[in-house]
Amino acid sequence: MITRCFSLIAAAVLAVAFLCANSTAVRAQAQATLAGTVTSAKEGVMEGVLVSAKRAGSTVTLTVVSDNQGRYSFPAAKLAPGRYALRIRAVGYDLDGPGAVEVAGQKTATLDLKLKKTADLAAQLSNGEWMASVPGTDQQKGQLLNCVGCHTLERVARSPHDADAFMKLLPRMQGYVNQSIPQHPQLRRAERLMEERGDQRVQVYRAAAEYLSTINLGSAQKWSYELRTLPRPSGRATRVIYTEYDLPRETISPHDVIVDADGIAWYSSFGEQNLGKLDPRTGKVTEFPIAEHKPGFPTGLLGLRSDRDGNLWLGNMYQATIVKFDRKTEKFSTWKLPPEQNIDAAQVNMVSPQAAHVDGKVWTQNNGFAGVHRLDLASGRVETWEPFKSAPKGEAHNIYDVIPDSQNNAYFTDFRQRHIGRIDAKTGELKLFAIPTPASAPRRGMMDAQDRLWFGQYRGDRIAMFDTRSGQFKEWKLATRWASPYDVMIDKNEEAWTGSMITDQVTRLDTRTGQFVDYLLPRKTNIRRVFVDNSTTPVTFWVGSNHGASIIKMEPLD
Repeated sequence: MITRCFSLIAAAVLAVAFLCANSTAVRAQAQATLAGTVTSAKEGVMEGVLVSAKRAGSTVTLTVVSDNQGRYSFPAAKLAPGRYALRIRAVGYDLDGPGAVEVAGQKTATLDLKLKKTADLAAQLSNGEWMASVPGTDQQKGQLLNCVGCHTLERVARSPHDADAFMKLLPRMQGYVNQSIPQHPQLRRAERLMEERGDQRVQVYRAAAEYLSTINLGSAQKWSYELRTLPRPSGRATRVIYTEYDLPRETISPHDVIVDADGIAWYSSFGEQNLGKLDPRTGKVTEFPIAEHKPGFPTGLLGLRSDRDGNLWLGNMYQATIVKFDRKTEKFSTWKLPPEQNIDAAQVNMVSPQAAHVDGKVWTQNNGFAGVHRLDLASGRVETWEPFKSAPKGEAHNIYDVIPDSQNNAYFTDFRQRHIGRIDAKTGELKLFAIPTPASAPRRGMMDAQDRLWFGQYRGDRIAMFDTRSGQFKEWKLATRWASPYDVMIDKNEEAWTGSMITDQVTRLDTRTGQFVDYLLPRKTNIRRVFVDNSTTPVTFWVGSNHGASIIKMEPLD
């Protein structure tokens, strides 16, 4: 009898849920401002087509994704009345016909979209699709990951160079700093001390030059290999709304984006001396200029993190400066490295104040010689650790991120190898922990409330977690080869989020079930730092388009 009652109750609950879901869908359709169906002659109705709408004179673009019936729909609350230009993202296709529509205030505008086969597939490929297309071993293809930080692989693939020409070109490319983009190149003042040098560097150049000359056009009219594409979004990956905010100049590269308690988005400008502020409610952008401390050296900021009081901290890279911004007074404080560490190659990328309230100290790192620094806020004194100072000659190391636990012990990633390092805050003792996957290039991450370190394995295509209390690692392999995750953030639901520097995909991992959802961003986006706003339900994902001068808010609908 109890079983029968339970079954009746369960059936009733499911029926109500079904009715609610359907009524919600009906209301959403009824309240749509703009809707239609996406089709093509080849496929008929098309799922997973990203449809973007931008009102004339606006700096904001809204994007939705077509469902398995080819339907797309913009909610009424998202589109104000006006004339909108439309664009689509569906690799292999272009929009056939005029991409414009007039949206009125009180009724739904209907516009069915017809797509046609593109005449230039190569121009649409993401860097990840180029990686999937080109022939070569994993070791050979892995060299291309060194190119995508500054420009697209399409630029390489279309080039006419032979191996000898590449041998002249590659040292010039190496001479530009990481934050260079074609619109704003900057020259490196000195080589990092723990990277390949001399004959070792020449061998790296020669191997790269010979490989690149086999995958580019050269003197041919078409490539010798088939261009491959990744699948379009489907299922849950279509249930999402994107809002993209344009920034004032194409030279703004928003490397890190974080959102404060008031809903304001802040970003570090990768190649310029500015901290940026975006009000998502109005689209207004405010920039706060930061003084140069090493005139003549490359400009730009990388890591952006906040302390417990909401102050913002930045790494001023080749200016070799720790920067703090007080949001209340809108004033900067800065600390320079001691002269003995402030060498020409000094590069302070990450500043980590998350646990500074514990002992009054802030951690940072130095790519110039694979070092870790700790700043005492009371005295201004800077301590330095060089974990790999005694490494064999020619062994490369790069301390990429430094992340404190709840007791302000420092954990760091060695990007050139496979280690997580730990520096004890009280004793200064150093320990290294080997990640299970070799040569996986641990990059950036975060420490959660349980003192678990989450990080991306850039060359290992994995999300990883290191339990600092038990010393155990856990890894999740991503579905897409060459996903190259840069950063990882865990949300309130125990879901881990990462973004690919090369596929334009945002991956959502349910760490309890191991299930992934891969969302595709509306346009080519060089993803770096990822941020999840846990104050919303569902959570909201934010990222900077590092090569697109924009900030993207992604709202999953489930």
